[in-house]
Amino acid sequence: MRLLVVEDEPNLLQAMVRRLKEEGYGVDGATDGEEALAYVATVAYDAIILDLMLPRLSGLEVLREMRNRRLLYPVLILTARDATEDKVKGLDLGADDYLTKPFSFDELLARLRAILRRAGQPRLGTVLKAADLEVDTIARKVTRAGQTILLTSKEYALLEYLIRNQGQVLTRSQIAEHVWDYDFNGMSNIVDVYIRYLRRKIDDPFEPKLIQTIRGSGYRLEAP
Repeated sequence: MRLLVVEDEPNLLQAMVRRLKEEGYGVDGATDGEEALAYVATVAYDAIILDLMLPRLSGLEVLREMRNRRLLYPVLILTARDATEDKVKGLDLGADDYLTKPFSFDELLARLRAILRRAGQPRLGTVLKAADLEVDTIARKVTRAGQTILLTSKEYALLEYLIRNQGQVLTRSQIAEHVWDYDFNGMSNIVDVYIRYLRRKIDDPFEPKLIQTIRGSGYRLEAP
């Protein structure tokens, strides 16, 4: 999944981006409101973590402009402890949740997972299935034919993106944009490399094969 973190405190921004990448998300970082709007104008995000106290344009102004443009990405706002009025304004403008500074990273992850679940595909529930493959998006646990499969954070992020869009052909660019980040080198073969890693774990030891190569297009996960 692709996230945008907007925070003007460099150390906090760097820490959040690093930790979120460790969790398998593709993450871009912006340090002011105008930069944030430039990102959302060109990239489709699964969620945005938005500090309200920003230079150039405030977080509230960014949120208002996004909603005016009908950009309905889920937004988790970050606020100061005593900024009750800002919390209310943010929620009124369409923010999905708020987190008060200082916060623990575990709480940030929990709030983020919650808004992603609400904004995603609730009809799928928290356990996504294709044939005998099951992906528990809450526990981040993967099993096939009852066997637990251990994945790295990037392998898991790739698999979740494929299974959430099962039956659809996804181009390498689409996969890279959602699993990696804005600095991804489009000429890299990293998508193909990670597809191979994933196949070795969830396809090679099992039948039927689920990850299909669509020549000249990309990849599709589908149960025959």
